[in-house]
Order: sequence, then C-alpha cells, then structure tokens
Amino acid sequence: MTYLIDAWLDRPQPYLRILDRETGEVCAVLEEAALDELRGQGDLDLHELSSNEPLVLKELVRNLFLYCYARALRP
Repeated sequence: MTYLIDAWLDRPQPYLRILDRETGEVCAVLEEAALDELRGQGDLDLHELSSNEPLVLKELVRNLFLYCYARALRP
C-alpha cells in the first residue's frame, strides 16, 4: 500500500491528511492542535514534508500513523 501526504499548513486552519494513493481514501487526518503538538515535541519537521527521499517519507508516514493511533487511545 502506498500513501500520499496532503498537507495544507499555511492556511488559517491547517491540516494534514494521509491518503491511500490508489483509492484516494483518507487514512488519517491531523488538524491544527495535533500539528502544533507534533511540532512542539519535535516530531514533525516541515522540511521532511518536501523531501524526495523515499525512506524519509516512509518514516514520516509511519510516525504520523503512530501518533494518530496513540492520540485516539487517550482518555
């Protein structure tokens, strides 16, 4: 399965989505509060989003999925 990162970070209500490249299905959504938390923890480097390195992007997507799952488990 391959993914596409759809990030709109320079707008009043920024968000980042991870989409299934084949179907276009939204797999994960991070909105402003989550993006701020990730940046504050140092877990989101905006330069990585514009990388052409497959391993960098693969690790980024992996970390974003893990963050989403961890966030969903919070009480």
